[in-house]
Amino acid sequence: MKNYRLLLLFLFGLLFLPLAAQVTVHTIGDSTMADYDESTTDKRGWAMMFQQYFDETVTVNNRGKSGASSKSFYQESAYWTTVRKQISEGDYVIIQFSHNDEKNNGMDGDSVIAKTGDSTVDYRGTIPYSTYKDFLRLYVNETRELGGIPILVAPMCRKYFSGGSITRAGKHDLGDKFYVLQDDGTILENQSVGTDDHTMDYPYAMQQVAEELDVPFIDLTTLSAELFESYGDAACTSLLFCSDDSTHPCALGANLIAHLVAQAMADQGILADHIQANTDLLVNPTSLDFGQVYVNQSVVKEVSVSGMDLDPAEGTLDVSITDGFTVSTDKQNYSSSISLPYTDANLEYTTLYVRALLSEAGTVNGTMTFTNGNNTKEIEVTCEGVDISGGEEVLVHWDLSSASDSYTLTGPAEVIDESWSDLEVYNYATIANWPDDCDIPSSQKVQRNHLSGKESNGSWSAGEIDEVSTRYIQFGITAQESSILHIDSIGLYVGGAGGSGMRCRVSYSVNDDFSDAHAIAEYASSMTSNTMYAVSAQPVIALEAGQSMLLRVYPWYSTSSDVTGKYICLSSVTIHGITESATTGIKSISETVGSPVKELYYDLSGVQRTSKPSKGVYLIKKIYSDGNVSVTKVAK
Repeated sequence: MKNYRLLLLFLFGLLFLPLAAQVTVHTIGDSTMADYDESTTDKRGWAMMFQQYFDETVTVNNRGKSGASSKSFYQESAYWTTVRKQISEGDYVIIQFSHNDEKNNGMDGDSVIAKTGDSTVDYRGTIPYSTYKDFLRLYVNETRELGGIPILVAPMCRKYFSGGSITRAGKHDLGDKFYVLQDDGTILENQSVGTDDHTMDYPYAMQQVAEELDVPFIDLTTLSAELFESYGDAACTSLLFCSDDSTHPCALGANLIAHLVAQAMADQGILADHIQANTDLLVNPTSLDFGQVYVNQSVVKEVSVSGMDLDPAEGTLDVSITDGFTVSTDKQNYSSSISLPYTDANLEYTTLYVRALLSEAGTVNGTMTFTNGNNTKEIEVTCEGVDISGGEEVLVHWDLSSASDSYTLTGPAEVIDESWSDLEVYNYATIANWPDDCDIPSSQKVQRNHLSGKESNGSWSAGEIDEVSTRYIQFGITAQESSILHIDSIGLYVGGAGGSGMRCRVSYSVNDDFSDAHAIAEYASSMTSNTMYAVSAQPVIALEAGQSMLLRVYPWYSTSSDVTGKYICLSSVTIHGITESATTGIKSISETVGSPVKELYYDLSGVQRTSKPSKGVYLIKKIYSDGNVSVTKVAK
C-alpha cells in the first residue's frame, strides 16, 4: 500500500513538471528573407531555411516582405502592425533592412517628394545616418515594449564583384555614388566620400544603433561577403544566387546564409542551447503541411536535405515516405522511396519534391524518413483532402480587350471589379506574340497599363528589382451570404510592351490588407516585348460568407535609367470555383431549361478556345436558349 501511494504521488507530481518553454523568432525584413512559392521562382529567402537550425522549442515566424524598406514595412498596415500583435514576452525579433532603403541613391523619398513636388519618387528610400536609424530605433523600442528581444542583422551583401572582392556598393555602402537633397529642393548627384567615411554606409549605421541601444548585432554583410568571396563570382552565380539578379539567393545560397545567422547567434549566446548550427544532417522544412488539397488535385512542395561530416563517410541516404505521398528528385518520376549516394562524408545540397495526391476526402498524416544507417531524421507530412464535387460552379472572366468590356459572372458570387493603384489604363491594342498552345486570335486586343501621375507615356524608375507594394492592378471575388466559395483555379495572360524590361509578380491574398500574400507567378527576367505569358494556378482557397480573395499584378521595369513608353499588358483574367451552402453542404448544379445553343471552351488559364480541347482540364460554358448559363469543369 505504501509503494502504491508513492507511485500515485510520483505520477501526480509529473502533472506539474514544467514543460519546455516555447519561444518564437520573428524575422522582419525584405525579399532576401521572404517566403517564396517554389513553383514560381528559384528565389529563396534565407529565413525560409531558418527553422531547421533550431530544436522543437523554437518556432520561426518569417515575415520578410518583398520590396520592403525599414520605412515601408513600418508604415504599411499589413506588416509591422500585424507582427506586433504576434510578439509575446520572451520572443525574439530579427530585424534586417537596407536593400530597399537605398532607393533614391541614399535620399529620403518623402523628403524628396515634399521639397521637389515630384510625386513619382519612390517614398521607400531612407538616409543611412538619419531616417534609416530612426526606423530601426522604432522597431527596437517597440519590440522591447512588448517584452520581446530585438536583434539587428546587417543585410546580406549583393553579388557585386570587382575582381575577387565584393564592392563597396555590394556591402550596402553608397559612398562611391550617392545623391544629396538640398534645402531648396535641388539634388546634388553622383557625390562620393572616401572609403574611411561611413556617412552613407547602412550596415555601419545599423551597428551604431545597436551600440546606442545595447542591442545584439550580427554583421551578416561581412559574413556573407566572406562567404561569397570564398566561392568567387562564377560559382556564386551558378550555385548561390537566383537566375534573375545579383541580390536574391537561390536555395543553397539561402541555406548557407541562414546557417551563418544561426551560428552567429550561437556564438553570441542567443538561444545557443536551442540552435543546431553544426548538425550533420540538415532537413528543411522540419515539417511539411500541405494544408487542404482538393480531391484528385496534385500538389507539390519542396524539401531540401544536405549532410556534413556524415558517418559512415561513404554511403547512401535513403529517403522514404508513407502512403498518400510520393517523392522525386526531378519533379517527373515519383515513388515512395529514393536513394541519394554521397562520398567524402558530405551529401551535396539536394532539393526533393514531395507530391500529395488524394483520391478521397479526409486527413492523411504521414512521415518522411531520412537515414544513412547511423543517422536518422523524420519529418511529419500532413494533408487534408477536400471533396467539392457536385457544387455549383462559379466563373468570373475579365476579357480586357476594350474599355467598354466589363466582367462576366456565372454562378453565385460577388465580383470585385478591376482597380488600379499608382497605375492606369493607357489603351487597348493588339500584341504580336501569344503562347503556342493558345487559340486567341492575333486580332485580340489587350489592356495596356502605365504609371499614373506620370507624363503622357509613363516613366519607370531606374534600379527597380522587385515589386513596389503601392503599385498594382487588382481583381477579386467574394463569397455570398450563407455560402462557402472554394476557389480552385486562377488564370490570366500577362506581358510587356514597349521594351523587354517589364517584370511582374502575380499574387493573391484572402486578407483585406493583402497581408499573407501568395505568389502564383513571377517574371523577373525574360519577358520579351510584345509577348503574352500564360499564368495558371490551382490554389486551395475556401472563402467564408462575405470573405474575399484579391488578385494583384505588381509590375516593375528593369532599366539602368528612367524610361517612358513601357506598358504592363493584361488579358483574360479568370477565377473559377465551386460554391456550397454553409448550412447544408455541397449544392447540386442549378437546373437549366432548354437546349444549349452555344458552348465556349476555356482552359484553367482563362483562355476562350475556338474548338473543343481533346485532352486536359478545361471549362465548358454553356449558354441555353432560355438565357440560362452553366459552367462545368471537365478533365480528360
